[in-house]
Amino acid sequence: MEYFINCNTSTLAPYTVPLDQTRALHLYRRLGFSASVDTINQAVGQNAGTLVDNLVDQALNMAPMPAPTWADWNNSNYPADDDARRQLVNQQRSEFALGYTNGLLNNNLRDRLSFFWSNHFVTELDVYECNSFLYHYINCLQRNSIGNFRTFVSEIGLTSAMLYYLDGVYNNGNNPNENYARELYELFTLGEGNGYTEQDIIETARALSGYVERGEEGCTQVTFDATKHDTGTKTILGQTGAWGYGDVINILFQQRPNEIAEFICRKLYEFFVHPDSQDDANNAQVIINGMASTFISSNFELAPVLRQLFKSQHFFDDEAIGVIIKSPFDFYLNTLKETSFAYDDSVLSSMLNYSGLLGQELFDPFDVAGWQRDRSWINTNFIIGRWLTIESLLEAFYQQDNEQFRSLGLSITGTTGLTSANPDNVARLIIDFILPKGLLDEGEYAKAFAIFRSDVEDVYYEGGNQESWTLATWPQAPYQVYLLMQYLARQPEYQLK
Repeated sequence: MEYFINCNTSTLAPYTVPLDQTRALHLYRRLGFSASVDTINQAVGQNAGTLVDNLVDQALNMAPMPAPTWADWNNSNYPADDDARRQLVNQQRSEFALGYTNGLLNNNLRDRLSFFWSNHFVTELDVYECNSFLYHYINCLQRNSIGNFRTFVSEIGLTSAMLYYLDGVYNNGNNPNENYARELYELFTLGEGNGYTEQDIIETARALSGYVERGEEGCTQVTFDATKHDTGTKTILGQTGAWGYGDVINILFQQRPNEIAEFICRKLYEFFVHPDSQDDANNAQVIINGMASTFISSNFELAPVLRQLFKSQHFFDDEAIGVIIKSPFDFYLNTLKETSFAYDDSVLSSMLNYSGLLGQELFDPFDVAGWQRDRSWINTNFIIGRWLTIESLLEAFYQQDNEQFRSLGLSITGTTGLTSANPDNVARLIIDFILPKGLLDEGEYAKAFAIFRSDVEDVYYEGGNQESWTLATWPQAPYQVYLLMQYLARQPEYQLK
């Protein structure tokens, strides 16, 4: 697959042209896991600024997932029998995963961001293995996903999931563990080797010590034990004092605001706009600088930065569309959203399982650096896995109710699908909705048209009664749409958003 070079030279000036279908789809594919045809149709013709403000405000005002009954359970709440305990733990985990995945489908920007932050403030469920820790970690991601980044950094470091994952729970004052201090700087706020020293890490670990009280029952939320905190003087980023946890966060944001802003805004840019932010030939650095300036001036509030980016000419530039390789979650959830096919928990469970097989297991990023995204999603095994799994899902949707494929085609094509006697015109409209920039050239469209026509009698195309075909009435039309979807799902363009 061709890897796109970032040639986007547009600026952060507001995009003021009414949205067309291509850009409405672009917005929803980036700010969420896409949207239904009806939602896209409603967005066409709207002002980008108004729609972005609505999506950001929705994210800001959205409550986190309701706490499950087991949100604060520890080991004493589970059966003593190991098999029974394991079965209940797995059931809870599965139900929570389905609930969160439904949120990814329906909560647009809020859970697009909570998912993004789970790959920034990484933990791995297989390491800490406690469902209550998982709930409070996800709750922290959702509450802070579009809030104040400084608050976010402070809160995430005190979740039990993070304290266990990066060994903070073993950071005693008389024997400091440097793991979390290192990742706080290297992965979470500054970037590797950017604005801190090894001595800063050592001193910071001492200041972060004491969050080691684990209770007598396993799976108990971690709390602070003052007797295990190093109360001595530390020098961190040039500041000297008897620092503790809160002081570390304050010093970090006071002494390194520019480094934090640049690092975080670059990650946001690469996730939402283009994975290439380093090439001198594009305007990415100028955009990131502008975002960073907004981030600092707004006291590290995330919403103003995202409003600025998502409303910009740079975000809606042709060079920003269809240039990010879909993650496994994008691959499946976009298909589900854009088709509006009927689904239940078994379908979502299959998608969760398939995503894991393709390298993206929910709640378990690859390592502390997270999923590396983009090109890492595509290799020989993964692309074949995508083809086989999406074909299986589409086949199941067709067997469940084949008429939903006709409905999909009609929702995309509107009156054209109701009246057009030319199946190629109908197929083009479907292709251009499903693929971010359509197919490469007319030769590729011709191949897709042939697939769309392949189940209709040859005599029809040899001068027969050509007025009889419409998507609305032709008996084989659902199968035609199904064949076209199966074909498109194997195309390079389908792997992009």
